[in-house]
Amino acid sequence: MQLNVEFCGVKFRNPLVLASGVLGVTGASLKFVVENGAGGVTTKSIWREGHTGHPNPVIIANDHFMLNAVGLPDAGIEKAHIEIGEYMKGKPAPLIANIVEARIADFAEVAEKVSALHPDIIEVNISCPNVEDEFGKPFACSTHDAAAVTRAVRAKTKLPIVIKLSPNVLNIAEIARAVVDAGADGICAINTVGPGLLIDLETREPILANKVGGVSGPAIKPLSLKAVYDIHKALPKVPIIGTGGVITGEDALEMIMVGATLVGVGTAVYYRGVDCFQKINDEMMEWGKKRGIKNLDELRGVAHAGAYSKKFQNYS
Repeated sequence: MQLNVEFCGVKFRNPLVLASGVLGVTGASLKFVVENGAGGVTTKSIWREGHTGHPNPVIIANDHFMLNAVGLPDAGIEKAHIEIGEYMKGKPAPLIANIVEARIADFAEVAEKVSALHPDIIEVNISCPNVEDEFGKPFACSTHDAAAVTRAVRAKTKLPIVIKLSPNVLNIAEIARAVVDAGADGICAINTVGPGLLIDLETREPILANKVGGVSGPAIKPLSLKAVYDIHKALPKVPIIGTGGVITGEDALEMIMVGATLVGVGTAVYYRGVDCFQKINDEMMEWGKKRGIKNLDELRGVAHAGAYSKKFQNYS
């Protein structure tokens, strides 16, 4: 089974992309991820100026989920210039530059500056759930605000832009439609869920210094699948990066079957190691080979009513 895909006019050798916030700090670490099987990589969230994030402890994980309140730390656009520049030397795979800001006008400025670094795609993070104490509810929680950020970014770049949406809304498809109408080329769904909270039984206090954090990992896969399903149903021609709880090749295939073109992989690095990308690719290939699937186009969106081909009904 061939794994190559095209997303927003950019060709990827396989659908797996490193999700923002995991190993996307330096040019060297991004290249290391590609060497381990990723079809593309996403930078950590880039701010116009430096941002300190939250104090430790910021992450706790178990077999079922991860809770993180890293708080989007970043050294700012100048540091991004150095690291993206390093990655672009012999660029081994497409680069998605993730940007974040607290104000709409600042989103526009950082988008313009990042565009000058020539990534393939800009991903706009309007949905982080663990910085609400600093900046209030994410822009992704409001149709009006999400569209306003999209318009501001669209005005400052000719690159494809993907808006990263939050699951913490009543109708994610409605938000997706609003940002597409405002100029987005694609959608990334979803960001972490929550925020959530865990208690240390001995200290009788929240475990994370920030008290609350975003929930990711295997437990959120049903939520991310439903979000991608809803967006694809409402906007079948809009490309989607489906992310959230993808650990195995079977998980990735489920994401494609509900409508994703690319599949974001993040916490799988914790659960299976950085070579999880190659492992997931191999598992997808094996599954497809057993069933005579030629490419991922045969599977994309088949979970939707009426899309399931009779060709597959004889396989199990």
